[in-house]
Amino acid sequence: MFWLLFVLCAVGIFILIAIVKWVLRKIFNIEKEKKKLFSYNHINALHKKVDWGIRISSSIILILLVFYSIELQEFPAIPSLNVLVVFTIIDFATKAFFEWKYSDNPKHSILTISEMIIWITAIIIVIQIVIHYLD
Repeated sequence: MFWLLFVLCAVGIFILIAIVKWVLRKIFNIEKEKKKLFSYNHINALHKKVDWGIRISSSIILILLVFYSIELQEFPAIPSLNVLVVFTIIDFATKAFFEWKYSDNPKHSILTISEMIIWITAIIIVIQIVIHYLD
């Protein structure tokens, strides 16, 4: 039952993101870019370096946090999810900044910020559900 709920929530989030992007494209007259499905879509070389630095540092910190939580014999979900929120904000904010500053179409930063807000909201809801079930 858990996995069914998880898959339904994930599909719902992706549908919500698609709808919000579609609406914002219509409102702000933003052109749709053709992107590969699983590519990083870096704006320039500096963005690529900064993005990989963020990804590597966030991975290392999250792994260390999980090991630290295991050492303390505490459930690692809450601190890990809080750190995940911070790194998600940093990652999306960096992408939005590079789109706004260096992209041919700076309006794409609006779509990135809206996607960030949806993901952060979803992560916070998950944190609240986990806290509720732990109590």
